[in-house]
Amino acid sequence: MVDDACDEDGLGEAATRLAPIVAALLDVLDRLGGPDKQPPGAAGTLGLALADICRRVRDQHRPTLLLRLVSQLREYLLALLWEAANRERRRVPGLAEYVQMRRHTGGARPSLTLTDLAYDRQPGAGRRSAPEVLALDDLTADLVCWCNDLFSHRKERQAGSDAQNLVTVIAAQAGLDAESAFRVAANRFNEGLTRYLAWDSALAADPALASFLAARRAWIRGTYDWSSRADGYA
Repeated sequence: MVDDACDEDGLGEAATRLAPIVAALLDVLDRLGGPDKQPPGAAGTLGLALADICRRVRDQHRPTLLLRLVSQLREYLLALLWEAANRERRRVPGLAEYVQMRRHTGGARPSLTLTDLAYDRQPGAGRRSAPEVLALDDLTADLVCWCNDLFSHRKERQAGSDAQNLVTVIAAQAGLDAESAFRVAANRFNEGLTRYLAWDSALAADPALASFLAARRAWIRGTYDWSSRADGYA
């Protein structure tokens, strides 16, 4: 809902327009799903919906996942301000900057954490923070977001949309036409997927990571399958 409001309803066209909504949603996150009641304020029904999500996660009595989710949602909301500032100034970010920020604007990380709630067993804190596990988590978020960029690019281009897309960023940085940039972006996705499969295979021997890996495989495959069938991208 927030993505649609920013991308299609004009909320994300200027950081100054979006800032009061982000501040109200951050206020919701600060309460960690606690029982204290607050009026929805500038966020309106979005604030009520976010409070409901936080409350329901809190009721699962898995504080580590709750804290991770809230932190990732904060990153998402603040990244939306970066995106809105780019739109406002008609700025095309550099590729490295875009790749880093896209992990946050795509909302993949909090979505993965919510999916982790479906599994009873999660890796311990030490294993979860291992460099190879964090790297695979980052790559999962990248692949989910790049897949979305590839499928949505034609729609965004036809609508005269902004430059917040991997294809458009590559075209601007490399001086390529849209078709050539699309092929470069697709190759980047395919190379990332090959790397992901190798890392996934190496980690699969650890039974403590079984549910962690299953959730990420499902998100990558599910994103591709859904995107290939979505009427909005046809």
